[in-house]
Amino acid sequence: MAEESLNANEVVLAEETGHVSVITLNRPRQLNVISSRVVELVAKYLEKWEKDDDTELVIFKGAGRAFSAGGDLKMFYAGRKDDFCLEVVYRMYWLCYHIHTYRKTMVALVHGIVMGGGAAMTVPLKFSVVTENTVFSMPEASVGLHSDCSFSYILPRLPGYLGEYLTLTNARLSGKDMVAVGLATHFVPSEKLKELENRLLGLNSGDENAVSNVIEEFSIDVLPEEATILNKLQTINKCFCKESLEEIIESFEAEGWNNGNEWIWPVLKVLKRASPTGLKITLRSIREGRNQTLPECLKKEFRLTMNLLRSVVSEDVYEGIRAFSIDKDNAPKWNPPTPGEVSNEKIDLIFKPFSPELELHLPAEGEASRWDGKYEDSVYPSLRENK
Repeated sequence: MAEESLNANEVVLAEETGHVSVITLNRPRQLNVISSRVVELVAKYLEKWEKDDDTELVIFKGAGRAFSAGGDLKMFYAGRKDDFCLEVVYRMYWLCYHIHTYRKTMVALVHGIVMGGGAAMTVPLKFSVVTENTVFSMPEASVGLHSDCSFSYILPRLPGYLGEYLTLTNARLSGKDMVAVGLATHFVPSEKLKELENRLLGLNSGDENAVSNVIEEFSIDVLPEEATILNKLQTINKCFCKESLEEIIESFEAEGWNNGNEWIWPVLKVLKRASPTGLKITLRSIREGRNQTLPECLKKEFRLTMNLLRSVVSEDVYEGIRAFSIDKDNAPKWNPPTPGEVSNEKIDLIFKPFSPELELHLPAEGEASRWDGKYEDSVYPSLRENK
């Protein structure tokens, strides 16, 4: 096996054997959170392998007990004063587009935690394999951010209003739930995951039928009655279809008093303690995403992330990171503190399009421009130099 990344301490390891390449997120002590270097290397390897005729199959996995816990929040906090994170934000959204549209067969082997940007590297793949140890969530709104990295495109396409529920409440899904709702394709017991990987390596092919057949040998059917989240979908739809955040919270709380709905109270507690600004931005983004294309969602999400990190209308994102990841007092002081105090005018400002040169530049259709639009070719490097 030829190993591209010879440094075992590198944050991403890349290995090639025959027609199969393996990419390993390698920050196990940090739950494989996504740093600027991680994004840079993943994009580099995926471009190389898509252009390489010898590579037919790409396997994605994470070292340690997580696939990836999402973006490196401490990195964002450290760079809050000087646009330090501008580059990684641009690169990550550009990378998300290529993961969704990748031209080679890809398989994600997802054990342990998979959140936010980490899930953006698994959910869009043709094959995403989860286990009994897999835990999925979208915690961004809870810390003042929004559901990013293409999830304003993915979540509205789940059954009913489940997408709104997941992103507003930070609800967790098990591996079986992920398969049942369409966020993963196969459930494989964790003790079989390494054997499955070895079989895929030995397959030495990217033929989708052959890959599917191998995974099917190891997978276990997930029965609908095991998908606990789907058993609650009627109540979720009733509440989370409401037009405003305030109406959703009011309806959800009212449902909690009905027999059999005791599960609502701990979920409601998490919903009420999240950033009101983050929640309102997230809800609008998900609702817009129902009628937007993938490129439209990515460009919108890029604007939202940039504006939030630049504290255009609120510093909630940094207060959330401080409270949950830095000081860990779990007592954020949101500004404003209630949904009713978050004005529509401020939300409109966050969604306002950038001038054309400042937008995320995704490739046009066609092979010749497939990898165009990189950060280096945008105006952003010069903007940073002038700071």
